[in-house]
Amino acid sequence: MALTQKGAARRRRRTEELERPDFGWIWKPLLTLLVLYLGVCVGLGAWWSRTPAAFDVEQAVAEQRGAASGSPASRGAVTTAGLMTLVETLLDKPGGYLRNDLAPPGVWLDNMPAWELGVLTQARRLARVLPVMEQSSTLGLEAAQERLEGDSRNWFYPSTEKRLKEALAGLGSHLEALGEGGDAAFGERGQGLAAWVEEFSRTLDDLGLRLSASIGSREELRDLDIDAEALPARTPWYRVDDVFFEARGQAWALIHLLQAVQRDQADVLAAAGLTARWESLVDELERSQRRLWSPLVLNGSGFGIFANHSLVMANHMVRARDLSRLLAEGLAEATPAPATAASNEAVAQEGPDVSEAPASAASSEATAEEAPDVSETPASDASREAAAQEGQNVSEAPSLGTVEPAAEEDAPTEGEQAPSADVASTEEEPQG
Repeated sequence: MALTQKGAARRRRRTEELERPDFGWIWKPLLTLLVLYLGVCVGLGAWWSRTPAAFDVEQAVAEQRGAASGSPASRGAVTTAGLMTLVETLLDKPGGYLRNDLAPPGVWLDNMPAWELGVLTQARRLARVLPVMEQSSTLGLEAAQERLEGDSRNWFYPSTEKRLKEALAGLGSHLEALGEGGDAAFGERGQGLAAWVEEFSRTLDDLGLRLSASIGSREELRDLDIDAEALPARTPWYRVDDVFFEARGQAWALIHLLQAVQRDQADVLAAAGLTARWESLVDELERSQRRLWSPLVLNGSGFGIFANHSLVMANHMVRARDLSRLLAEGLAEATPAPATAASNEAVAQEGPDVSEAPASAASSEATAEEAPDVSETPASDASREAAAQEGQNVSEAPSLGTVEPAAEEDAPTEGEQAPSADVASTEEEPQG
């Protein structure tokens, strides 16, 4: 009887297991898969966050020109090839372009997307001035400039990656035109060079201010050439590393672009006596690329136990800004400033007695399309506006392409009437 009861109990248990299975074991493999997934994401994030290695601009020319690398090229080939390599780095580095990622691990990262923004910013700066440097056809350059602009986080069609590839195609067509038998070449007198240096000097100044804004005590800035009153609002603690790596990205891009431009404009820099200063600027930017040993961007104070990485980077940006301003002044004196046809026509309509210097094409275009990270001077703009309304002749701030002042014979002769302040104010748009 007992054996019969035991057999019946076993049969009931088997029936219950078949009808009502126990799935409590499933959480173990699911947890294992989740841990493996997170481990892979962390490993990929660490790998993708590594800054790409520097490249040789001379080797970049050979790689970009391909089979035509054995033939001579016109002035500007190294600069164009260097810009192309910068854009390719954004697309081909480990992880590709991460700034517009919507899935892990790219969506969790912020240091490398900030670095990408810095590189893209300097690529845009040079692309805006390249048509001014070019003395002939600029169709490919204008197409590249248009593609580089836009939202850097755009993932929908046309995505940022697609626009970067189209910019590469435009730069590639221009590089072919710079080859043997092509009709393109940069100007032999360094046209647009001062405009570009003035452009990125303002960017460096803005970076110095933003990096310094992460410092709590304004007294720590007394040794730097930074006006504490002009600083923006203090950077939130969770954004300090973003500003730091954006500055690193801009400095990394500028190093290669400066080296490339130096190859193309070596005779212009030597004639102006600015080669040593140009190399000093590259050396200062290279110091900002030293290895960051800390896993985090620290924001210490004074001689405390923690470093202040933002303050050190701000120091490098301020020094580079000062060197670039000196370079811009020297280049403005040694190289011609481009003048637009529109500004020449306006001067002709007003007569030869106009003493105001026309703004360059690069100046007006770059001012209209200025990225939001460039430091502005609203106070000076307001004062110029007020002065123009009162009929006073107010001198404009220097534009991207510095223009030499008008000659003495352009002064109004006896019997001629000088243009009014309203006319002068319409010829040059206020900067900012």
